[in-house]
Amino acid sequence: MRGQIARALFCAAAARLPIRVRLSGSGQLGAGPASAPLMTVHDPGAFFTRLGAGGLIGFGESYLAGEWDCEDLTGLLTVFASHVGNLVPSPLARLRRLAMRGQPAADEQTRKGARRNIGRHYDLSNEFFALFLDETMTYSSALFETTADGSPVGRMLGQAQRRKIGRLLDQARVVPGCRLLEIGTGWGGLAIQAAQRGAVVRTVTISERQHEHTARLVAEAGLSGQVSVELRDYRDVEGEYDVICSVEMIEAVGERYWDTYFAQLDHLLAPGGRVALQAITMPHDAMMASRGSYTWIQKYIFPGGLIPSVTAIENSLRRSTRLRVVQRHDFGAHYAQTLRIWRDRFIARRDEVAALDFDEVFARMWLFYLCYAEAGFRAGYLDVSQLTLERP
Repeated sequence: MRGQIARALFCAAAARLPIRVRLSGSGQLGAGPASAPLMTVHDPGAFFTRLGAGGLIGFGESYLAGEWDCEDLTGLLTVFASHVGNLVPSPLARLRRLAMRGQPAADEQTRKGARRNIGRHYDLSNEFFALFLDETMTYSSALFETTADGSPVGRMLGQAQRRKIGRLLDQARVVPGCRLLEIGTGWGGLAIQAAQRGAVVRTVTISERQHEHTARLVAEAGLSGQVSVELRDYRDVEGEYDVICSVEMIEAVGERYWDTYFAQLDHLLAPGGRVALQAITMPHDAMMASRGSYTWIQKYIFPGGLIPSVTAIENSLRRSTRLRVVQRHDFGAHYAQTLRIWRDRFIARRDEVAALDFDEVFARMWLFYLCYAEAGFRAGYLDVSQLTLERP
């Protein structure tokens, strides 16, 4: 019965969206022109069964299973993201929210849980991430040059990542000799660039692979006396710092620990210091509507996380700190461009993914993730911001 209901709802949605859907053994659905994304459902029975049982999680799982395909996957998902609020009639959407499954308790971002969750993603393989990231191994939105109307241009990803880091360090007022703490090391791009400016850097991560890579990178750059790389949870850091930087870390903290995270930043920041954050965000009403749900991204890519709104960040700061947002720069279109380049590189090197012993289901999962995220930014459902925090 759930499969039948899912079929009816999906076909009704497809009939009013600018897409085309071809069901094996049936005709074509959709209101889109010949140029619209074409979704080909190879096994309608399995697809609608999964969709009925798991909603959007089932939709993604059906793609992983090869039950449907689309050559313009990003375009298709962008249409769905642009209409996410009205894909299901309001009465049924309210009923669905009552039955929504929350995130598993095992994904809670305790110290033990956070290390396990980070390991499931960031410790997959440094060689795997190197297939699609730039030479700096920066795994966050780049900042490209722009046209007169502010649109990002160019595909020089390494240059755009250095520009992004440079802007963050500028807004934090990083100068020679300043004490800089980075929460969430990544693969060392920010720590190296800050040290090259003369900062004394302490960077902490709970990813073993990222720790190994960055420690080796720092040593090869001759910066071991200037950069300390530690395998440590942000909650266990002590000291006082003139600057604290944290790039796309808040999304992995978990809503329950947002106040803890910001209180720790306030505790560690020296008088007169600055915090520079880069955060993926979503509109506040969308965050409030989705905060209790369990999504495909949480199940397969980022367990335990939640993307905040800027409002949620400001509310947490007021509750738990003396810090306030004094500067904000939004550049979501640049994340869409970043993800497009990652996607193109991933597709071009897909054979090498298999050579690293990742199977076809894994490859489809990562392609779906990259397209899913890009669609969110292209539809305006997601944004990314650089935020500067100070004490008044």
